[in-house]
Amino acid sequence: MIDVAVRDEVAVVTLRRPDKLNALTADMRRQLAAAVRAHGDGKLARGIVVTGTGRAFSAGEDINEAVGQSLLDEVELFHDLTRAVLETQVPVVAAVNGLAVGGAAEWTLCFDARIGTPSAEYFLPENHIGLSISNGSSLLLRRLVGARALRLVLDSARLSAAEAQSAGLLDEIVEPGALVATAIGLVHRWTQPGTATTVHLKLLRPSLADVEQAFAAETEAARYVEETGTARAGMDRFVNRRAT
Repeated sequence: MIDVAVRDEVAVVTLRRPDKLNALTADMRRQLAAAVRAHGDGKLARGIVVTGTGRAFSAGEDINEAVGQSLLDEVELFHDLTRAVLETQVPVVAAVNGLAVGGAAEWTLCFDARIGTPSAEYFLPENHIGLSISNGSSLLLRRLVGARALRLVLDSARLSAAEAQSAGLLDEIVEPGALVATAIGLVHRWTQPGTATTVHLKLLRPSLADVEQAFAAETEAARYVEETGTARAGMDRFVNRRAT
């Protein structure tokens, strides 16, 4: 369900579960973190591009799998995806081919660039289904969209590609056939011989120490919604609604 291929010296990581809108199982999240780490030191690739297949970049957490699992364990798997990206020494670019939901949308917030197609969407449904945000997004979302972050989360906002670009969630919109090539081209431009990209990634990315603080706060938020039953009720509503 995860495909990794080095294309033009760039590692292209592709989610291949289109029948489930590339919803992320626990094992897929582990595979993604491992793929990012395997290509993150610059020895095998000049950078990393992550994209999806079909109508979605990713529908986020596989809720059907998550029902009955420890929410804290699920959240930690998402946190480690963000941690893996911020630990890399190479540019990491999201090629958002379609719908990006919840934890998958939040994961892209730590990327060095986000390029979308006209059909790309950002959807942050957690608040209305009793879940709490993760991936360090309590810090990273505000870093990108400023004061709009609170309303986007509380409204469980769903943004079109144009709205996402206006908000600062997407940097560029290109036609679907050019998406991955554009992302690869950006990595090439940033990693030409003689560039100081590695040091500027360290200087300009959010501090991993600050993100770890956000992780800790988000873990406590997840603990609260789990212990109060808020998360279970919300996920049950979601699963039952889709089943009817």
